[in-house]
Amino acid sequence: MRKIALIFLLFFSFRSIVFAQAKDVKCGVKGGLNLTFFKVVEGGFGENPDVEIGYYGGVFADFSVNSNFNIQPELLYIGLSDFKFLNAPIYLKYNVDSSFNVLVGPSLNYFFDFFSNKLKIRVDISTAYNITPSIDVHLKYTIGFQEFTPNGLFIGLGIRL
Repeated sequence: MRKIALIFLLFFSFRSIVFAQAKDVKCGVKGGLNLTFFKVVEGGFGENPDVEIGYYGGVFADFSVNSNFNIQPELLYIGLSDFKFLNAPIYLKYNVDSSFNVLVGPSLNYFFDFFSNKLKIRVDISTAYNITPSIDVHLKYTIGFQEFTPNGLFIGLGIRL
């Protein structure tokens, strides 16, 4: 619970700083379901080590670059079985039209539960469909490059504040 409170405190501090600096910035929260696909068999992931179901939640900021492109950094807390980690993607967001977006970019992942090599780098490919100007549904696929950096599929909901 303290980790979640810290994430929200960081978000609202970040949001205050951002709004003081820029006028065309939107911030929000997002969360949903996480399906993780492991490349290697490792102990401790339950009866089926190939796929594990988890959850995620966090905050994002959306900086407008021009009418077609935005920069969207995020900070997500991910729970997966007994493992917890932070995911921090930085997306280049292309606005296909007013309702549909494509996002791509690197993501840094910090695993709390590993003894060594806690930092992993992945690439994220995502789409988002705006149901309303304030609510979107999104689908994200992450690709891990290192030996034990799982691929993942994220399905969720985002709300702009």
